[in-house]
Amino acid sequence: MMCFSIFVKDKSKIKNRGSGSVPESRNRSNSPENSGSSRTSKSFTSSRTIPELYKEKQQNLRDFSLEELKDATNGFNRTLKIGEGGFGCVYKGTIRPLDGRGDPLVVAIKKLNAQGSQGHKEWLAEVQFLGVVDHPNLVKLLGYCSADGERGIQRLLVYEFMPNRSLEDHLFSKTSTLPWNTRLEIMLGAAQGLAYLHEGLEVKVIYRDFKSSNVLLDESFRPKLSDFGLAREGPTGDRTHVSTTVVGTYGYAAPEYVDTGHLTVQSDVWTFGVVLYEIITGRRTVERNRPTSEQKLLEWVKHFPPDSKRFSMIIDPRLRNNYSFSAAQNVGKLAQSCLKKNAKERPTMSQVVESLKQAIHESQEGSNGAKISAVTSSSRTGRRTSN
Repeated sequence: MMCFSIFVKDKSKIKNRGSGSVPESRNRSNSPENSGSSRTSKSFTSSRTIPELYKEKQQNLRDFSLEELKDATNGFNRTLKIGEGGFGCVYKGTIRPLDGRGDPLVVAIKKLNAQGSQGHKEWLAEVQFLGVVDHPNLVKLLGYCSADGERGIQRLLVYEFMPNRSLEDHLFSKTSTLPWNTRLEIMLGAAQGLAYLHEGLEVKVIYRDFKSSNVLLDESFRPKLSDFGLAREGPTGDRTHVSTTVVGTYGYAAPEYVDTGHLTVQSDVWTFGVVLYEIITGRRTVERNRPTSEQKLLEWVKHFPPDSKRFSMIIDPRLRNNYSFSAAQNVGKLAQSCLKKNAKERPTMSQVVESLKQAIHESQEGSNGAKISAVTSSSRTGRRTSN
């Protein structure tokens, strides 16, 4: 996936002082609240900032040594690598409980690439945001490692392991098809996670990197949002937006954010709309191997509005009609509302949650109705045969 992340110094609430500012891992001054965070002026509001909230919960995260994580991954063995991105690599590992009792715990360990596009600032953001949030649809951060040695900066994060990989892996798989109702359930969970970030904390949190690859799935395909390196605190008081450098993944970012750098929670709503169209069509937001008119997903779907019969032409053909068309239309209409050019006209994530619940109910009712109809038809056929 092509990215347009360009990191420069700005007036963010968590400032990066450079790799030399973080002492060795076992020194107290190494902990993330002391590795570059600064307090933001409260002239607009009395609510606390993420760094301030983090100070209350930092004891919930485990401070790992680099040696512990090397042991957990057999020296970051290539055979244990389960993912890779601009930040570096992710490995499957096994850690011992802190008290030494109980079974080893399987985890995912993200190892920052010192030469990668993301650095200390993004690592610190993940530690502090995930150290504060607590929701079943957000991935759980178990701990971190920060060490500066002869081999340079070492920044690692330790998460709960998600065995079913990401929504992207299943949605665009060439070997299997993700069922329609499962797609809706995954999007509902993701919407609930975003609604919590926007409305469930003292401070609004803008996720800023919602996409199918960042929606991870547990053993029961329950979704959890991951990768909070680009997350930002939302506007407070009488401010309408946060001004930032434009970062993210091509094809997902809201137009007003790309044009102005003005970031709001409605920017997340836009990206949610993009992924809704991905689950409807089974297509990526950009596919260069398709005809020119079909390469950009949002441009292509404009020709097939949800309130028309033509809408059926863009529904993922791999579903083989195993879905409720009326529910799919409503999901399409929801996607369109999320993608309104005027950000103020987009729904809140709480409203998105309710709309998806209705679509799931409608899909389930449609499935039950189809089964009853099939049984009735079979029964009538049987009676005719017996006569």
